[in-house]
Amino acid sequence: MTIDTAVTDHLLSTTRAVRKRLDLQRPVEKSVILDCLRLAVQAPTASNAQNWHWVVVTDPEKKAELARIYTEGGAEYLRAAASTAPAGQTRRVYESALYLTEVLDRVPVHVIPCIEGRFDNSPNMMAAARYGSIIPAAWSFMLALRSRGLGSAWTTLHLYKEKEAAALLGIPDDVTQVALIPVGYITGGELKPAERPPVEGITYWDTWGASQ
Repeated sequence: MTIDTAVTDHLLSTTRAVRKRLDLQRPVEKSVILDCLRLAVQAPTASNAQNWHWVVVTDPEKKAELARIYTEGGAEYLRAAASTAPAGQTRRVYESALYLTEVLDRVPVHVIPCIEGRFDNSPNMMAAARYGSIIPAAWSFMLALRSRGLGSAWTTLHLYKEKEAAALLGIPDDVTQVALIPVGYITGGELKPAERPPVEGITYWDTWGASQ
């Protein structure tokens, strides 16, 4: 089977962090979330442990509380960053992130990817293996959403108050939350690739700093 690289490349280069363009009115079907999660769990995990879990939040009161936790965790930081960042893409990102704090409770779905175990004081190898067991799956989930006309964003500000979120959602103490992914249909026109520096300037061959 030949994979259409043009379609694949378009999906990979246009899966942006969507915040301002999430449709706050249109419901997201449960079946769509489940279809995307079925694709997500095809991702590899360390030692094939498959010890991921997904908390999908649609209850308005719980979303409102998560939004409060999220905002208290980082709104002041985002406000300061948005006001001091140089004009351009970086400032727009901070402004977009700040906007999300104002509407997060209205985003149709919040998805919290989790992994079994705690590794707060673990060696880097262990932490990398654990995060590497959930982040690829979460990214696959976001790609699957994008291919179906939905947007998402990888956010972590609620983790400043991870225990409060865990208590709200009944997440066990031995489970690690890694993100809060807001999910909604995308409004407006087509998403475009972001501006990025040439990879030749950040790619080294055999030795750090060595170009080809």
